[in-house]
Amino acid sequence: MSITIAARASHPPGLYVLFFTEMWERYSFYSMMAILSLYMNEALHFDIAHVGRVYGLYTAGVYFLPLVGGLLADRLLGFNRAIIIGGVLMMFGHIALGIELMPFFYSGLGLLACGSGLLKPNVSTIVGNLYRSRPELRDQGFNIFYVGINLGAFVSPLTVSWLRTNYGWSVAFMSAAVAMLLSLVTFIGFNRHVAEAATKVDKTSTEARTIGPAEARSRVITLLAVFTISTAFWLAFYQIFYTFTFWARDNTATTIAPERFQVFEPLGVIVLSPVLVAVWMWLQRRNAEPSTPVKMLLGVVLCAGAFGMLGYAGTIGGDTGRVSPLWLIAANIIIALGEIALSPMGLSLVNSIAPPRSRGLLMGGWFASLALGGYLSGYSGAYWDRMPHSRFFAMVAVILAGTAIPLSLMTPQIKRTIRRAETEERVPAQ
Repeated sequence: MSITIAARASHPPGLYVLFFTEMWERYSFYSMMAILSLYMNEALHFDIAHVGRVYGLYTAGVYFLPLVGGLLADRLLGFNRAIIIGGVLMMFGHIALGIELMPFFYSGLGLLACGSGLLKPNVSTIVGNLYRSRPELRDQGFNIFYVGINLGAFVSPLTVSWLRTNYGWSVAFMSAAVAMLLSLVTFIGFNRHVAEAATKVDKTSTEARTIGPAEARSRVITLLAVFTISTAFWLAFYQIFYTFTFWARDNTATTIAPERFQVFEPLGVIVLSPVLVAVWMWLQRRNAEPSTPVKMLLGVVLCAGAFGMLGYAGTIGGDTGRVSPLWLIAANIIIALGEIALSPMGLSLVNSIAPPRSRGLLMGGWFASLALGGYLSGYSGAYWDRMPHSRFFAMVAVILAGTAIPLSLMTPQIKRTIRRAETEERVPAQ
C-alpha cells in the first residue's frame, strides 16, 4: 500500500508486528463469519429468525467481552499475557467448530468470544501506546493498522468459500485455527518490538498524574456518547454477514457463491484507504481537514446512503425477484468508505482521549459499542422475512440518519475534548 511505504521510515517497527498479528486474527474471524449464517441455515437447519438470534448474540459477545478483557489487562494480566491467552482460546474455538457437533458448535462460539475479548482491545491499545511520544502520527498509524485488518477480511471469504465448496464445513472452520496460530507466532516471535508499548501506565507516573479527576470524567462522558453513535453504524455494518448474504443468495442475479460478495467491503477499505488519507492530507495543507467527529459523521451518512440505495433496488425487483449484483457490490464499497471515515478514527480517538490508566477498559468500551451494534443487527435482521426487503433496508437507513443528528450537535464538545487531550499529552515531553 502506498500509505504504508511512504510512512515506513517514520513509524515504529512494532506497528508492523501488530499489523500482521491482527491481519491473521481478522482472517480467522472473518473466515468463520463468512460462512456462519449459511452453516446454521444449511447444515444445522436453523430458520432465519434463529440464525439471527445466534448471530446477534455471538457478535455481541465477541465485541462486548473486550470490555472485560481490557479491564483484566489494565488491572491484572497486562497487555501481552491477555493477547496471548486470547489467541490460544480463539484457536481452540475454531477447532471446536470444525468438529461439526452441536455441543462443540456452541462451546466453539463461546471460546471465540472469550478469546476475542482478551485479544482485540489490547492489540489496539498497544498500537496507540506506540505513539506516546509522537501523537501527531497516531491517526496515520491506525489507518495503516486498519489496512491489516481488512487484508485479513478480504482474503478470508475467498479462501473459506473455496475450502467449503471443495472440502466441506469442517476444513473451512479449521483453516481459521491455522490463521490464529500464525497470529500468535507473529506476536510472540517479534514481541521485543512491542514490549515497551505493552507496559501498563502506573498511577504515580507523570502521564497518569497530568489528568485530573474532573478532566478524566469529562473524557469518559465524551467517549460514552461516541460509543452510542458508533452502535448505530455497526448495527448496519454487520448486516453484511447476515441479511446481505441472504440477499446475495436469493435476490441477486448471479452464480457467485453468496459469501464471496463479502470481499468487496474489505477490498474497498484496502483500495480506498490511501485515497481518503491523501484527501485528508491535501485538505490539511489547506487548513480545511475535517475534524475527527466530522469524519465519523461522514461515515454514518455514507452507510445510510448505501442502505437507501439497496432499498431502491428492492423496489425495482429485489423484493420479489432478482436484481443486478452491482447494487450489492456498490453498497459494500460505499459502506467501506463509511468504515474508513469512522472506524480507524474511532480507535484513534479512544486511545488519544482515554485517561491513561483506563485505556484498556475504554478501548473495550469501543468494542462494546460494536457488540451492541452486532446484537441489534441480528435482532433487526430477524425481520428480513417479515417485511419487504426494500422496507427493511429503508428502516436501517432511517436509523442511521437519525443517529447522524445528535453526532452533528456533539461535534463542538468532542473537538474541545480532543484539543485538551492533545495539549496535556505533550506536557511530559516538554
